[in-house]
Amino acid sequence: MHSGDRPSQNQTSSTDFILVGLFGETEHAALLYAGTFIFLVLALVGNALLILVIHAEPRLHTPMYVLISQLSLMDLTYILVTVPKMLLGQVTGDDTISLSGCGIQMFLYLTLAGAECFLLAAMAYDRYTAICCPLHYPQLMSQRVCRHLVCGSWFLGMVDGLLLTPISMSFPFCQSRKILSFFCEAPALLKLSCVDISLYRELMYLCCVLMLLIPVALVSSSYALILHLVCRMNSAKGRRKALATCSSHMAVVLLFFGASTYTYMFPHSYHTAKQDMMASAFYTIITPVLNPLIYSLRNRDVTGALRNLVRPRTT
Repeated sequence: MHSGDRPSQNQTSSTDFILVGLFGETEHAALLYAGTFIFLVLALVGNALLILVIHAEPRLHTPMYVLISQLSLMDLTYILVTVPKMLLGQVTGDDTISLSGCGIQMFLYLTLAGAECFLLAAMAYDRYTAICCPLHYPQLMSQRVCRHLVCGSWFLGMVDGLLLTPISMSFPFCQSRKILSFFCEAPALLKLSCVDISLYRELMYLCCVLMLLIPVALVSSSYALILHLVCRMNSAKGRRKALATCSSHMAVVLLFFGASTYTYMFPHSYHTAKQDMMASAFYTIITPVLNPLIYSLRNRDVTGALRNLVRPRTT
């Protein structure tokens, strides 16, 4: 890796941006690069394997696992959109990204992040109906309802991307073209604008309320009702099973929504650009690695299906 071969400002197009990246000028850049590359491989293998297992095992063709496979697909795409470009730039010394490339990257990550917010809310609803309304679960969470929830999550995510990306990219950028992030994230990009963007910040804040707080409210109320019911269960085995299922979902929700809320909902005066970058790294790099581990290692159905997939079939 060579940082001395970075293209100088006069070698890049006047419309190109420069991504600062996670490594910067730190003396431990090689170690950080290796760690990030390992996380990328783990995320790709873990999520791809989870999708494959759910698709290959007929017993897992239920609404809960369909939603989990969609979450893995989103995480898989999410990390592919952001991390490989950063790692390639660190190796080649070219940290620039074109205006169109920046817009495409921003649209994809906004779409995926928005879709994941609503998908996590759908997963909470699925667990609520399964535990609190088991007799009506086949009607409340049929395959048709599951498909609508999945399609609705993707659609609302695309609305978020189509709404915010064109506006974010339309502002004039007359300051330094260095984006203090490792990908084209809207808050980091808007710091380069030389016009008043207070109205746009209010619009973005409103979008964040819709995309973050509403799903968080739905998730919180669902799990509050589940915990209330679990505490009243007479069966210790039933309590353990319900808590084991819900605890993994709640861990994913806390990881994703916690970092996202910190970046997009807290006032900018409360956190620095470096802290924003660390929070972004958490939900773009760490969370896609943890999700398949949480849903596979803590789930007997998935581990059993994985063994059946790997183990040669005997007659």
